[in-house]
Amino acid sequence: MNNLTKMKISKSANEVFEAFVDPAKIRNFWFSSSSERWVQGKKITLIYDEYNAEVPIIVNKIEPNRKIAFQWGANGEGHTVTFTLIDLDDSTTIVEVNEEGFNENDADFISQILDNKEGWVFMLTCLKAYLESDVTTLRVGLVK
Repeated sequence: MNNLTKMKISKSANEVFEAFVDPAKIRNFWFSSSSERWVQGKKITLIYDEYNAEVPIIVNKIEPNRKIAFQWGANGEGHTVTFTLIDLDDSTTIVEVNEEGFNENDADFISQILDNKEGWVFMLTCLKAYLESDVTTLRVGLVK
């Protein structure tokens, strides 16, 4: 089972792409830091200072300005996330986040899917605020 979330960002596909793969930019809207630039085949460590958490990912596929796919989760048994960037024009991009790997038979399936959707909407909102209005403080605004 998958979960798809979309948002329109008033920036070029290149600017959106660089926000994800550039460690100096990702900290402005999503994780506190990224161990290095996202490159296909690389294992990256993402850090959330606020939650004292490290999230390892493996970048499965990179198509500059078009697609980023990665695997995350414990022991490689997690989910696959794909960011697809749809370039509407030189200054407008639709960002699609598709996360696959949910188990429909899990007793917590519905709450997992809802929590997941909430997280992607928040991340995309932070991305939009960062790229369109240079707001860099939303990332740490969510309290759990």
